[in-house]
Amino acid sequence: MGLDMYACTMTLIPSMAVDFAAEDETSLHYWRKHPNLHGWMHRLYRHKGGNDSEFNCVNLQLTEADLKALETAILANALPPTRGFFFGQSDGSEVADDLAFIAKARAALAEGLCVYYTSWW
Repeated sequence: MGLDMYACTMTLIPSMAVDFAAEDETSLHYWRKHPNLHGWMHRLYRHKGGNDSEFNCVNLQLTEADLKALETAILANALPPTRGFFFGQSDGSEVADDLAFIAKARAALAEGLCVYYTSWW
């Protein structure tokens, strides 16, 4: 058990930025127990109108502006400290992997794909 986090792509652009059904999804990136990134995504989910109280098994579309904001937060070591049952702990060693995700996500967006984040814990 624990926090499993995924970035995926799909060809369909959803009508809403949150809580949409994923279709023809393709895996883009995976994280295991990186709660501070999950906390950042949770805040973005709320900002975009998401209402799931647990922020678990829901989809969050990521735009270029979101990726830029995420990149800024990562480089400034400003991901919010986040705790949760079986979430583990972010320790700062994730930076290179997070930046690799951003590069892959930008490439997917440039191809016209929808990029989204989801998690399961």
